[in-house]
Amino acid sequence: MAERGPDFEASASALGYVYQLREALYLCVSRLGNLDWSLAIEAGDDIEEVRRDGRTYYQLKHRAPGTRMTNASVDLWKTLRIWAHGIAHGQLDLDETDLILLTTAGLPDGSVGSMLQSEESRQRDEQSALEALKATRGASKSDALTKAFAAFDLLTGAQLERMVSKIQVIGNAPDVDAVERKLRQAAVTAVGREHATSFLIRLEGWFFRRSIQQLRAGSLDAITGLDFDAVFSDLRNQFGRANLPIDEDIAEMQADLAKHAGHPFVRQLELIELGSSRVNRAVRDYMRAFSQRSRWLNENLLLPKEISRYERRLIEEWQELFDDMVDILGAEAAEAEKVAAARNIYRWAMTEAQRRIRPECDEPFVAKGSFHILADDYRVGWHMDFLARLMAVLEPVETASS
Repeated sequence: MAERGPDFEASASALGYVYQLREALYLCVSRLGNLDWSLAIEAGDDIEEVRRDGRTYYQLKHRAPGTRMTNASVDLWKTLRIWAHGIAHGQLDLDETDLILLTTAGLPDGSVGSMLQSEESRQRDEQSALEALKATRGASKSDALTKAFAAFDLLTGAQLERMVSKIQVIGNAPDVDAVERKLRQAAVTAVGREHATSFLIRLEGWFFRRSIQQLRAGSLDAITGLDFDAVFSDLRNQFGRANLPIDEDIAEMQADLAKHAGHPFVRQLELIELGSSRVNRAVRDYMRAFSQRSRWLNENLLLPKEISRYERRLIEEWQELFDDMVDILGAEAAEAEKVAAARNIYRWAMTEAQRRIRPECDEPFVAKGSFHILADDYRVGWHMDFLARLMAVLEPVETASS
């Protein structure tokens, strides 16, 4: 079993990072409606929250069930080391900073942790907590705490008293799974139980990406209350009855022409002699629309037959213009006339026929890409002879393969 130790330590460390991010996200969610705050991860502390009236440093400890934080706990003293070092070197101003140690471990009765719970706790006793810390420091011979004791010794008596007065210990805190359940409940409140999972996946995805951006820039790029409120509100609106979510990873997909070069919708564009840049945009829109529609379907975000009804509307609008083009040109039209007229139909589909699948879902690639999906199934086309031309090209291939 000892051989598995490093694996367990790595897993615990990874779990701690997830816990840190989820707890930070839940702090943001719990402050919705109040825009006057900002939050940074691994800036002043594990989490640093800044408000107009001051700031709060959070130290987070995710521990296995049954763990207890005693007076000689490494978690306690490593936290004190960080804070004492900041105070001693002028990096932490206690006049404007609150200190919170949040741990999933239990706080034994009479321990320092139990004596430094919230102001509302009857057990809070700052003087006794400080005396217990001094006693532990004097009695302990632990090599693991040497650096923590050294930082503790840097502070004057007045600084120690002030530091202890600013510390709040929260024990038996919800673990990583419990925090997820709290986030899920917030999602249920925002968009209903049916869409809560899809909403939370997207909210966490945005928050994790935004946190990485902030970690690279430090506290200078902290997540603000204004930013978070805007993102949360926009995402909630995307799950309304009149809207659908557009996912960033899909909206940023780029064209893969090599993979789609032989597709019927690309061959249709070749028939009307479209330039390479426009073909690339068409492939991009096809990929985005196909991927987004697939995700909506997989997550049950669409109503029954919603896609088929949407495609019927697109086809009927296209049919009117296409038939009119065929009638005007006639069977004896020159090829140049056919190509020019087909380009007009295509231009209409890409710029004017922006019918939305839902009234507030206004992402252009949904309609553009849907036309390409229909063109790939030969259900719409641009050149008046598209069916005959494509069948002539594809039939030998199909015959050979059969």
